[in-house]
Amino acid sequence: MNAASAYNLLRETRDRVFSLAMRSSFASLGARSRLSLPVQLVGSKRITIGSRVYFGPGCWLLTHEPEGRLEVGDDTSIAGYCVLSAAVSVRIGRSVLFARNVYIADHRHGFELEDVPIIDQPLQDIRPVVVEDGAWLGQNVVLLPGVTVGRGAVIGANSVIREDVPPRSVVAGAPGRLVRRLSEH
Repeated sequence: MNAASAYNLLRETRDRVFSLAMRSSFASLGARSRLSLPVQLVGSKRITIGSRVYFGPGCWLLTHEPEGRLEVGDDTSIAGYCVLSAAVSVRIGRSVLFARNVYIADHRHGFELEDVPIIDQPLQDIRPVVVEDGAWLGQNVVLLPGVTVGRGAVIGANSVIREDVPPRSVVAGAPGRLVRRLSEH
């Protein structure tokens, strides 16, 4: 075994042990799901993760008290440095693919109070976000509150999505625009 193979085996073993040790801190963490270190977890008791889900290193999974819920379906792969932040509900379907640096939040920070730092202002525009089964989100995609990404949709890299994305379609840009529809076959 060469040095690179040994390193990868050691890292994978470390992440599997960590994931097993953290299982009880989640609402549910399915079989063979893996969180690659480092990972930031806030409100993990309100996070449900299906089976065979992968989170790359540097991901941040956050649920806000009291009602934030995050759900990730089976066989989903989320590359590193992705942020999933739920004040009410962020639901990711089955077999979804995320490239690196995807940002999803079902809310935004308020900024209207001029004498209050933005970090101390209440969350606003709180609306659930859904990514349906089989979708693919490219690198640096941002999903804004209230968006539903349809089944099998593709979101191009560097896109900012502020409106629903139809199933089996390709959307790209900032703001995201329909590029084409994919065949149903």
